[in-house]
Amino acid sequence: MVKRIYYSAFSSVIKREVNRISNNWILWFITLIAPIIAYLTIMWMFSDGVIRDVPISVVDLDGTALSRNIIRQVDATPATKISHYALSVEEAKTLMDKGKIDAIVVIPKDTEKNILTGGFSSIALYINNTNVVKGGAIKSGLYKTLSTLSAGIKVQTNIKKGLSYEQALERALPVRINTHLLFNPYTNYSYFLTLGLLPLMAIVFIFLGSVYAFGLELKEGTAGELYKTAENSITVAITGKLLPYTFLFFVNMMVMNLIVFNFLGTPLKGSWLAIILSELLLIIAYQLLAVLFLNLTSNMRLSLSLGSAYTMMALTFSGLTFPTMAMPLIAKMFSWIFPYTFWLKILLSQSLRNEPLVEIIPNLIVLALFIFSGIFSFKGMKRKLSDSKYWGKD
Repeated sequence: MVKRIYYSAFSSVIKREVNRISNNWILWFITLIAPIIAYLTIMWMFSDGVIRDVPISVVDLDGTALSRNIIRQVDATPATKISHYALSVEEAKTLMDKGKIDAIVVIPKDTEKNILTGGFSSIALYINNTNVVKGGAIKSGLYKTLSTLSAGIKVQTNIKKGLSYEQALERALPVRINTHLLFNPYTNYSYFLTLGLLPLMAIVFIFLGSVYAFGLELKEGTAGELYKTAENSITVAITGKLLPYTFLFFVNMMVMNLIVFNFLGTPLKGSWLAIILSELLLIIAYQLLAVLFLNLTSNMRLSLSLGSAYTMMALTFSGLTFPTMAMPLIAKMFSWIFPYTFWLKILLSQSLRNEPLVEIIPNLIVLALFIFSGIFSFKGMKRKLSDSKYWGKD
């Protein structure tokens, strides 16, 4: 009999919340529309996956056939595009100061003459490294192009001396490096970045949507009605209210997966089931943490502000932008307060690395512990929902 009463109350709370969502466009926007807009925006921003056609300038002080060949090779580098031909280094630096270019290639005078006579020449590179990702891409692209060109010149010089192609190549490149890029061999930055950014957008909306949904009950003074509908059971009230949002956020996560693994082409080498399970735990963890924040502050606006800071700090401390192993101990310990930190390890391990499932069990357990920490706030929320002195606050 008691089970039947609670089942009926649980169903009533769910129906009540579905009606509230249907009649509140802000809840619709936070839970369904805004996340998808964010996903599509990020997908459009990182659709190329690699940095291309960064504007650069060339200063050709040699004006020879060799220097023109160097310019053609530089212009063919995927990461860069020659947008200006400057007559002097000073002119090119002025263009960089104005933000019109991000790198300068300077071919010194007598480059061809020095090389043809068995000497050497130094090509100067000036790179705007304000953005280290962009600067690194420019440096890597130009260095690879110029190194290949330099080796080619050495080979041709050795062939003219009577050596065979194989002998000339060995002289030009006595040490060869065979590089094997693992897990992300395409050097596609979007594979790594979108895997982290899209879920980060998701947890922001999960947290804020959950705070807003519960905070609205307190602000509008309908918390007592919710508690009464739940037959005075705080567990029924909270789980019944959150469940419709859990479903909507899970649908959002599936849309996110579709974008990441299908439209952006991010590899999925591991277990699809493990990723879905971890996403479900992540959703519930952030929903219950939102309840915990609201319980501690008793104020929707303050919870929304603190929640925004809390969810966005995960970007810095999770290891997405800077490896946690290189962080100071205090910063590394601080990263442990975010469920996102542990979930990101699961996602990367299953999408790019295909780690054995046993390796992700500790991170799944930590996500479960975050859920239990949120459950501890139920007793405090019982007072908030049943006592009118907490109602009517922003």
